[in-house]
Amino acid sequence: MVAQHKIAYVFPGQGSQWTGMGRDLYASFPEAKAVFEEADSVLDFPLSRTCFEGPDEVLRQTVNAQPAIMTVSIAYLRSSPLLRDRPQPSFVAGHSLGEYTALVAAGTLSFADALRLARKRGRLMQEAGDKTPGGMLAVIGLDEAIVQSICQATGMEIANVNCPGQIAISGPSQALEPAARLAKEKGAQKVIPLAVSGAFHSRLMKPAAEGMAQAVAGLHFKDASIPVIANTTAQLVTSGDDLKAELLNQLCHSVMWQRSVELMIKEGTTEFVEVGPGQVLAGLIRRISREVKVVNTETRKPQ
Repeated sequence: MVAQHKIAYVFPGQGSQWTGMGRDLYASFPEAKAVFEEADSVLDFPLSRTCFEGPDEVLRQTVNAQPAIMTVSIAYLRSSPLLRDRPQPSFVAGHSLGEYTALVAAGTLSFADALRLARKRGRLMQEAGDKTPGGMLAVIGLDEAIVQSICQATGMEIANVNCPGQIAISGPSQALEPAARLAKEKGAQKVIPLAVSGAFHSRLMKPAAEGMAQAVAGLHFKDASIPVIANTTAQLVTSGDDLKAELLNQLCHSVMWQRSVELMIKEGTTEFVEVGPGQVLAGLIRRISREVKVVNTETRKPQ
């Protein structure tokens, strides 16, 4: 019996944005142009111009970056020639914000509803960061158990387990320097401060989670037509109610990206397609497994 060739679509999160992203899509494909026009209309804000022209400091703002990345990702999903000859994905997954895009791909949310939620999420996360200043560090070269011990000693929390040897931690501003120092003492190859506006995926995002609970309360989440790998559990989820709960849980809990990719591989995935701006997830997946094929819808390098 021939083994089934399974494909997974994965969608990037904040940090993948770059000024100019999506401009070629808009000019080349009517389906992509329609996505950008819908985004501008839904948000009553020229999001497309922010994607195409920036400036960088405006695009980087959490409230703008999150809906912008989602819009470009959906534009690729609906127009990329790379996807036309491929079979439908067996799984979808998104990193943090990318989980919202995955729910659109799985038919759980409309693009318009997900876009409004992404804009709201970005605003609430930015406000939570302003209220209780915090930040994130990428810790390179330590295993999860050691990083967990650093967090316990300093009041930080594991925010993302991205791939072997790459873990992001979150916490209050006053804990960042002690955590970085301890990580280096424990043998970290590098400790890199991340350019974010708060301690994402930690308890400091509780006000954002409360605000998002109100935002999703009136929305109907359909059951997914394609299994979604949940950020916080790295498990297959199709129930609309469970996916609604997942969007709230992931604000204050870890993104288990490495385990999510490992699960998709265990379930038979042989090819991953990163759908959206940048090539961050492709790089992580290659570090998780050398046995799978990884491709990107975006082939141009950021300017």
